[in-house]
Amino acid sequence: MTQTVENTRSEAAIAVDEWLSAFQQALTARDVDAAAALFGTESYWRDLVSFTWNITTVEGPDGVADLLRATLDATDPTGFRITEEPTADGAWLEFETAVGRGSAHLRLGPDGKAFTFLTTLDELKGHEEPQSERRPMGAEHGANPERVTWLESREQEAAELGYTTQPDVVIIGGGQGGIALGARLRQLGVPTIIVERNEKPGDSWRKRYKSLALHDPVWYDHLPYIDFPKNWPVFSPKDKIGDWLEMYAKVMELNYWGSTTARSARRVGDAWEVVVDRAGEEVTLRPQHVVIALGVSGKPNVPEVPGQDVFAGDQHHSSAHPGPDAYRGRKAVVVGSNNSAHDICAALWEAGADVTMVQRSSTHIVRSDSLMDIGLGDLYSERAVAAGVTTHKADTIFASLPYRIMHQFQKPVYDAIREQDADYYAALEKAGFRLDFGDDDSGLFMKYLRRGSGYYIDVGASELVADGSIKLAHGQVTKLTESSVVLEDGTELEADLVVWATGYGSMNGLAADIIGQEMADRVGKVWGLGSGTTKDPGPWEGEQRNMWKPTQQENLWFHGGNLHQSRYYSLYLALQLKARVEGIPTPVYRLQESHHTS
Repeated sequence: MTQTVENTRSEAAIAVDEWLSAFQQALTARDVDAAAALFGTESYWRDLVSFTWNITTVEGPDGVADLLRATLDATDPTGFRITEEPTADGAWLEFETAVGRGSAHLRLGPDGKAFTFLTTLDELKGHEEPQSERRPMGAEHGANPERVTWLESREQEAAELGYTTQPDVVIIGGGQGGIALGARLRQLGVPTIIVERNEKPGDSWRKRYKSLALHDPVWYDHLPYIDFPKNWPVFSPKDKIGDWLEMYAKVMELNYWGSTTARSARRVGDAWEVVVDRAGEEVTLRPQHVVIALGVSGKPNVPEVPGQDVFAGDQHHSSAHPGPDAYRGRKAVVVGSNNSAHDICAALWEAGADVTMVQRSSTHIVRSDSLMDIGLGDLYSERAVAAGVTTHKADTIFASLPYRIMHQFQKPVYDAIREQDADYYAALEKAGFRLDFGDDDSGLFMKYLRRGSGYYIDVGASELVADGSIKLAHGQVTKLTESSVVLEDGTELEADLVVWATGYGSMNGLAADIIGQEMADRVGKVWGLGSGTTKDPGPWEGEQRNMWKPTQQENLWFHGGNLHQSRYYSLYLALQLKARVEGIPTPVYRLQESHHTS
């Protein structure tokens, strides 16, 4: 058996060596056709900034040829080499470009040609981050009557930036996305201000309903540079995450303007003019770049139905839900059936409320334990860590799967979950809950990428639905009366509380309030792949629309996503910003087109 494994690895290494040699030779000779011929008929090259100054995927030899014709001379890629022994699962590579250093991941097909190829820009030459052997001294040895301490220098910077000196970048939104990007830019020496309407980092988590916790595991959620400690809970409670973000912003020395609201941002010549209200003081910032970092979602969606003005009880969107304590013994109706709806229903039931969930459309449910084991365990778990799969390596493996075929890799995962948890799903359906696994049975993550909604990771609420503890109703709400919710089939639900767990609009809806509707429409819809599935209209884009890459508005960027995406893609956005600030040419290949303005 040992001999067979060694032979297989050797064959994989030989195949990769041969491919890589031919690929580098073709690139050096600027022989685009020869390079493209090394890719299979079905093949995918995903580039994160290194060749394209974009985040984009091309398909097949024709797509590869098009990318190389547009980028090869300026990129001047050299030195492709293997960094660890290839296996049948792929090869890890590194290379250099004219301006940077990068990494790559390659999967060969049975024909010896590339099936998937990921290239990423890791750092810019001459602008490497000050870490390891390049870390700052932190102290000045010797005698100096003009000595300025680290603290004094930091206080001077904080006092001057935004007033006597201007930032290169303003990040609007100080949640995990803005904080992660701010940390990256700090390490790259890009003067940046993060503006956040809440007082302190982490407040956006602290202010949510008290039972909220992350449904993603700790290994999936690390921030750049500082991992969570080894005793951190698997699923982080909201207040613990809030405290971590506050600590992180402080120790990473971010210029974080809390209690600050961005009123407007407009282009004036070659720069931005961003007007903010900083705790009652109007300040005008003039950065080169503006980053909208307001999460995946936009404004809360609250349906407008007759009777909302006469309803005598409490009603609010799930984002404003204070928690269950005031509703013990009261009748609560929660409209919606995704993550927030389930969490809120369960917390209300625990507090002694009479709870009804109104399911308007089918929902994908996956048990947390099953998702952690079958869905994420090989990449983000203690067993993955023990197998040498670092967080960055896991992120890169995930990134190496092009979105066009990702559902094919996801479907077997959810097929296995559905088989393992057959009795669990049968109990939910018996209770009347309407289940789905996505339009093509590819499960949670594809729903998240395509539409950012339509699912619940079950941490206990589904059992309450299945046994009837949380009552279930179906259909759209047609009106409210003084004391009830009326559904389209005439069902009337008594209510002292209505929670609209009805999701959010696109991020560019929030952006429009700051940058104006015309500019927001020019950029187009943010998020989604253009898959043509529910709530993700085409045309096919192949990447997350307008996220972490250039948009139709010069020097306007969007950043966000879950903690994993905020961590991983913040590097590539930061490198794009740093290159532009330093005047490095950044010719963009395949600039994102505008689709679906709202």
